[in-house]
Amino acid sequence: MARYTGPVCRLCRREGMKLFLKGDRCYTKKCAIEKGRATPGQHGQSRKKVTEYGTQLREKQKTKRIYGMQEGQFKLTFNRAERQKGVVGENFLMLLERRLDNVVFRLGFANSRKEARQLVRHNHYTLNGHKANIPSMTVKPGDVIAVKAKSKESPKFKEIKELAAGKTIPSWLELDAEGMVGRVVALPNRDSIDIPVQEHLIVELYSR
Repeated sequence: MARYTGPVCRLCRREGMKLFLKGDRCYTKKCAIEKGRATPGQHGQSRKKVTEYGTQLREKQKTKRIYGMQEGQFKLTFNRAERQKGVVGENFLMLLERRLDNVVFRLGFANSRKEARQLVRHNHYTLNGHKANIPSMTVKPGDVIAVKAKSKESPKFKEIKELAAGKTIPSWLELDAEGMVGRVVALPNRDSIDIPVQEHLIVELYSR
């Protein structure tokens, strides 16, 4: 299945909540959710009855859209979480958070996960001093993520640097905003993951 390339505000409307897919725009009155626009589709407003399966499916779709992943990659990540010790749902969210594109976004080096993924593919970052252009790479404690010296001089990254100064960084990451260097200081835990997801519903769906 190809990646969705349509209007992302439609995805937020479908889930009935902000997924923060357009960066800073999502915090303004231009946001479709702020405007109170209805669920997309001819029968969007008339959808009332939701089955147990439907609830689980919506939770999975919402999480996929937040992290900008396709079904195959999403399921493979879930399978990795199942093989790990501990609670499957929490393991799953931790793996999603440790994706390189998500870490770049969390550090404030991109305005959205979609933009982070694109910038990673265009070779604007390094991981431990080496080229890192695969968005799905999994980071670990001790890893250092930095914006390339050449990229820092571009107007785009000068703008990102200004915006990053006011952003809150998760406790499991460390940031040198001036040098545009970030470090993974610990593994994320459930309390540090602020996305509105009920991961047990995804586990139940994939366990059917």
